[in-house]
Amino acid sequence: MSFSKLSITLLILQVLLTAASTQHETAPKSDLFREYIGAEFNGVKFTDLPINPNVDFHYILAFAIDYTTSSSPSPTNGKFNVFWDTDNLSPSQVSSIKSQHSNVKVALSLGGDSVGGGSCYFTPSSIDSWVSNAVSSLTKIIQEYNLDGIDIDYEHFHSDTDTFSECIGKLVTTLKNNGVISFASIAPFDDDEVQSHYLALWKNYGHIIDYVNFQFYAYDEGTTVSQFMNYFKTQSSNYKGGSILASIATDGSGGLSPENGFFTACNRLKSQGKLGGIFVWSADDSKASGFRYEKQSQALLAAPR
Repeated sequence: MSFSKLSITLLILQVLLTAASTQHETAPKSDLFREYIGAEFNGVKFTDLPINPNVDFHYILAFAIDYTTSSSPSPTNGKFNVFWDTDNLSPSQVSSIKSQHSNVKVALSLGGDSVGGGSCYFTPSSIDSWVSNAVSSLTKIIQEYNLDGIDIDYEHFHSDTDTFSECIGKLVTTLKNNGVISFASIAPFDDDEVQSHYLALWKNYGHIIDYVNFQFYAYDEGTTVSQFMNYFKTQSSNYKGGSILASIATDGSGGLSPENGFFTACNRLKSQGKLGGIFVWSADDSKASGFRYEKQSQALLAAPR
């Protein structure tokens, strides 16, 4: 009888320990700060931004786009070119900021909303040719700039959801397997076409996506704290198991603003163990105001839960 009770007790303990371990492994990272930079060519530099040493800090260069760099850009089927402010965000400047701050990593974002005054579309000729071209062109850029990861920010599509899923999924898988990148993120927002493409990607390749930079600022201006909390809950369910970041746009374009309680919502999510971090669009817009929301975001992330 005693042996049986001991066995049951040990079994219960094992189950509890396994559950605790699993919960710890899947808990989102809560000290991650990310910021897009370089899209607006207003001279912002890595060194302009305040960097709290107690956060994991990611710059995201915006953007690398698979279009030509001519005055009338056209799609290149996965052959990416650099479209960010290379005068102020050069390979040497990437190396310099990373050498100055051990907590800093730098990624590049693919896609973006527009190029050459028009919309930037995801337009593959075929899955295999697009992936081959993308792996080759991005490996060259990533190695030249000493980058650490990529972000997927396509917002317009000339492809079905399965093609997008396979192209991006195979691209990220190959770059990771080749040791070219160490992390990848996606940047969806609440639009039917956008969500259908990213949810297909998540369903098939969510296990290789490290962060979800959900664009909560794409919701209506005047969003309240309670609405934001509901939006966060919904997207956490959509991208189940993902590390979901809260987000703010410093151009005042929409979503939950700091004045309406953005940091209140972030503190609640952090206390609940649900906050995967904070990201900001964008450093270019924040430059004029002295990066006050970047400072506040990092202070929140660095504080004990």
